[in-house]
Amino acid sequence: MALFNREGAQGKGEMTFIDHLEELRTHIIRSVLAILVMAGVIFYYRNWIFDNVIRGPINPNFISYRLLCRFSHWAHMGDALCMPPVKVTLITNTFGGQFLGAISVALVGGVIAAFPFIFWEFWRFVRPALKEKEVKNTRFVIVWVSFFFFTGAAFGFFLLGPFTFNFLAGFQLGTQGGITTLPTFADYVDNLTNIIIGCGLAFELPVLAFILTKIGLITPTFLRTTRKYAIVVILIVAAFITPSPDWMSQMIVFTPLFLLYELSILVSARVFKQRQKDEETEEKDEEWS
Repeated sequence: MALFNREGAQGKGEMTFIDHLEELRTHIIRSVLAILVMAGVIFYYRNWIFDNVIRGPINPNFISYRLLCRFSHWAHMGDALCMPPVKVTLITNTFGGQFLGAISVALVGGVIAAFPFIFWEFWRFVRPALKEKEVKNTRFVIVWVSFFFFTGAAFGFFLLGPFTFNFLAGFQLGTQGGITTLPTFADYVDNLTNIIIGCGLAFELPVLAFILTKIGLITPTFLRTTRKYAIVVILIVAAFITPSPDWMSQMIVFTPLFLLYELSILVSARVFKQRQKDEETEEKDEEWS
């Protein structure tokens, strides 16, 4: 396996399994230290981060609420995108709830903030196993992976988060009330974390399409033929997370997800075309040899 002949791929001799474990441990330790450093910074500024970042999607004055409402009026849509203020009181039912919650926020924030470094360490471990040609085709991989991750995280925080919490906070079961929603701080942080990291990973779809096409598991034709199913899934997701049945508000969520899928098709097509050229070149070289 190439991964267990990492140095051999560069002509420096084959590494043993123990050597690989030592190398992997070094990269893991560096990643953990980066997370702890970022977590320490976040914990130090925990009060500001809680007031301005963590509570953002449930803050009535959150920038997303204001901009969406202004856009709604500018586009002559009335108040279709003007979500009502979210009235949420976060509680904790343990003495150490706030302290443990602060640590949880710091660690999760540390992982998100240190993501480029973590992936860089992972790339440094995998890269020696690749051939020179494969490495050449993966230039700027760290930049693109980080770009799509943070773009997805921003989408989740500024758009999906407010829509989700606004809808869930205003959802009422029954016609006579009687149920009061009092989410715990831990529950809110878990949901916010899932949204941000989930969107960050979901936005890696073009990168995933690049890799899967590169190794021959998918083709652009496959992605095009499954487009209609992808559209249905995206529409269902958009319908669930928008606060109103108005189609314009659903399109706000649907559009970036659909464009992401289309971008994946373009990436796959380009990689597939290059892969075919490389195979033709290799066949010609074999014939001449």
